[in-house]
Amino acid sequence: MIDANKREWLKTAAKAAALGLVAGSALVGCGKKEEAAPAPAPAPATQAPKPEPLKAAWVYVGPVGDAGWSFAHDLGRKAVEAHFGDKVQTTFVESVPEGADAERVIRDLAAQGNKIIFATSFGYMEPMLKVAQEFPDVKFEHATGYKTAPNMRIYDASFYQDAYMAGIIAGHMTKTNTLGFVGSFPIPEVLRNINAYALGAQTVKPNIKLKVVWVNSWFDPPKETEAAQSLINQGADVLLQNTDSTAVLQTAEKNGKYAFGWDSDMSSFGPKAHLASAVVNWGPYYVQAVQEVLDGTWQTKRTVWGVKEGLNDLIKIADVVPEEAKKKVEEVKAGLKSGEFEVFTGPIVDNTGKEVLAKGVKADQDWKDKVNFFVKGVEGKIPAGK
Repeated sequence: MIDANKREWLKTAAKAAALGLVAGSALVGCGKKEEAAPAPAPAPATQAPKPEPLKAAWVYVGPVGDAGWSFAHDLGRKAVEAHFGDKVQTTFVESVPEGADAERVIRDLAAQGNKIIFATSFGYMEPMLKVAQEFPDVKFEHATGYKTAPNMRIYDASFYQDAYMAGIIAGHMTKTNTLGFVGSFPIPEVLRNINAYALGAQTVKPNIKLKVVWVNSWFDPPKETEAAQSLINQGADVLLQNTDSTAVLQTAEKNGKYAFGWDSDMSSFGPKAHLASAVVNWGPYYVQAVQEVLDGTWQTKRTVWGVKEGLNDLIKIADVVPEEAKKKVEEVKAGLKSGEFEVFTGPIVDNTGKEVLAKGVKADQDWKDKVNFFVKGVEGKIPAGK
């Protein structure tokens, strides 16, 4: 038997052993190497903020519609969108009257942060000049004008080249030897087109006559219709215009006469009357101008493009046009593209018999800018200017 003392000793020894095991465990735990905390995930690379798009705006004298002057300019605006994508943000305001309204619209567009503004009508020149002085950090572009500023320049198209080729066709197609022209305003731009139309026709029939009716508007379909009808009533059987709507072509169609599209392809608006369309492609110029702003290379200058640069053309020549006329048009077009041919080459005589350009002389731009006469064969007098 184990006596009481011995039993007490055994209990004490057992407790000590138990305590030793616990202490050993604790020591093992304390001696265990701590695992390193996982490294934080690297922060995503910070991307540079996307640059704000360049804001560009257009001001149109007529409605955009589906044909004509403003329609052609808007196709150019769309070409800018297609070319630059989200680098450029475009906007436009249509049917803006020339004068005080134009000044207000152009100023609003500048205040809205547009860095380049295109004003697409002759009568916008003075309003744009005034606004350009107020916004020196904005680039202003004026179509068909002649005044510039440090931050305003001008651009133009050679429509008279199209008009000359249309005249060749008209000379072949007329049966009355009388042509008609619906004019907007008696400014050099329009007078060049009238004279070129007559000169082209006279290469076919030297004694051809051209009558002009003025509407004193760029876009006024009722007035254009009335003018076209008046010309037809006076014996004109092939009409051209320097106005923006399809009214002249449609009036010719109703009367069984011929006419041309102007500024854009109008063949669908009078398919029986349509002989060809004098068109302008503003896209290449607008893309170049916007690119210059983006590059910081934009400078004040005057740009006048035509057939050579691909800005002007005569398209959709109708099947009824004789092959002889088509061939002549192609020859002229080739000469315009190469620069060898100039529509206004002397001798040119006005309708009073005065020589305005000497024999063999090719008109320079200064001469063209100052056209203030009708050539021989154009009837009437030029009314007071706009």
